Amino acid sequence: MNLGTCILFLYAIIAVLVFVLIKVAYLDPYEVIEKEKYYKQESRLRMSNLRSAERLWQAKFGKFTDNLDSLITFIKTDESVKKAFEGIDTVTKKSTNPFVNLSSGLFEPDSLSFSPKSRARFLLQVDTTEIADTIVDRRGRILKIDRMITIGQRYFISCPDGYGTIGDLRSDAMKNTASWE
Repeated sequence: MNLGTCILFLYAIIAVLVFVLIKVAYLDPYEVIEKEKYYKQESRLRMSNLRSAERLWQAKFGKFTDNLDSLITFIKTDESVKKAFEGIDTVTKKSTNPFVNLSSGLFEPDSLSFSPKSRARFLLQVDTTEIADTIVDRRGRILKIDRMITIGQRYFISCPDGYGTIGDLRSDAMKNTASWE
């Protein structure tokens, strides 16, 4: 091998190493960051749509639900949801649609039950509150204990990938509040 061939060979190796360095140090992390942004935004959009569905469910049934499948079926089939989805406010002339489009530009009810990153289902819980009332006679004897159990006055939605939560099971003030707002 002569000197000119060795120099060309070294330049080729340097060019390949520079390309690999740029890819590893700049291009790959950029792709990871962009994917992570997408997963975060998409998860939060889906949770916001679940919040809107929970509000519509509560307006119709008087309580929240912890069943994702029932909630999605409700979105797809219920007339009150269809009216809200297609309605126009008579005063402002704006849409009454409580749902936001996902990153794809469409509203897809079937995709609302799972997180886009891990494909795991969102955690959806409702509260159970038990109130006990004791009736006592004048002599201090317990006559009766009344128990009232209420289910579904507050709800909690959590992303399995850690991109946020909506609601709170203990506080009415946090009932519809998202952790990122």
